[in-house]
Amino acid sequence: MYLKVLREMNPWWSYGEWESKDKNLVEYSALKIRWVPEWIDDVSLEPFSLNFVLGLRQVGKTTGLKLLIKRLVRNVNAENIVYIDCDAFPDFISLREAINSYLEATMSEETKYIFLDEVTGIAEWWKAVKYLIDIGKLENCALTVTGSSSLKVRRDLELFPGRTGYGKVIEVLPLNFREFVAVFGVRNYKLEYDRVMELFKKYLEIGGFPLTINGFSSSHILNALVGEFVRFGKSLEISKETFSSLISKIPSALSFRAVASGTSGYSYKTIQEYLEFFKNLYILDFAYLKEGGRVLYRKEKKIFFRDPLLLSIFSAWSNTQFLYSALVENVVQEHMYRRFGEIYYYKNAYEIDCIADNLKVEVKTGKPHRKYPKGIVVLDEEEIPGFLIELFESV
Repeated sequence: MYLKVLREMNPWWSYGEWESKDKNLVEYSALKIRWVPEWIDDVSLEPFSLNFVLGLRQVGKTTGLKLLIKRLVRNVNAENIVYIDCDAFPDFISLREAINSYLEATMSEETKYIFLDEVTGIAEWWKAVKYLIDIGKLENCALTVTGSSSLKVRRDLELFPGRTGYGKVIEVLPLNFREFVAVFGVRNYKLEYDRVMELFKKYLEIGGFPLTINGFSSSHILNALVGEFVRFGKSLEISKETFSSLISKIPSALSFRAVASGTSGYSYKTIQEYLEFFKNLYILDFAYLKEGGRVLYRKEKKIFFRDPLLLSIFSAWSNTQFLYSALVENVVQEHMYRRFGEIYYYKNAYEIDCIADNLKVEVKTGKPHRKYPKGIVVLDEEEIPGFLIELFESV
């Protein structure tokens, strides 16, 4: 029974021209603007590996897996590759039996490449994988697990101590601005800076999502994220009020109490819970106050959206207008966070919007001119696109 289901999910087992029968690759081929995501190069294919691929919905994780499979099929026996859409299984027991049925039907010593897509739809999915690891069934496998929400997956990572082998944790995010201009054909941004400025305006409007880059409505992304709120039992009314209050106040540094004060009476604890939930969904993140070498986690924090489109769609959803300065500052904060894995701010007699590694940046858009101490990079609007690109030039 399970092998029949798996055969339908894995057309490369049966057909030479299988790409024409794969829904994800057919849709990918029809896109006007398409690219091979860089993150698929980071997936470990050496046995034993347990990889976790985490990220927003509609960001291209499934398509990326299929492109990786397409590459693999050229070099290995197609039957050694199995893709499992976890939405097709009601519980971890049926998932475990499906994986086990596949392993028993392919008894060769060759490496098996197993892809479990959207595992977070199955309660306690980890029990299926952990059991098979513990009894030695996956020793000769490279296993990759994806989840749209980091909320469950990240907690479940702790259940695999010493069981991930050569595996990696990979975060899949919307395109950064360097990647964005590249898919629009820009090769040397300094020679095409007028075009880069136009593309920056476009980036602020549509963000780095494959759908909106190809002209599709952002409603698909909003609906997918609101669906996540519902799936995790969050109130849409509280969510909407939280976004409304937050968006009306950024880019100022905020406490959870300050955000709660802009709602119809929800406690700061409730608002904190919701903001941390949105953080776990990769919608937003926090820049904490840093004074010297100290990070003051309990002080006001700068809360930023992780893609410009996310600020736009939640602004519309909550019927709250955002400041242009907040939009641009959020983009700089996100890019520095991605580049260095940390982001802070400083505030005393003057404010520094973004501190990461040894870089201190103040975003000047919409702010009065003032003198800053030596060592602070002050960006005006025309300098920001080049700065964002150069952040990732040497990576």
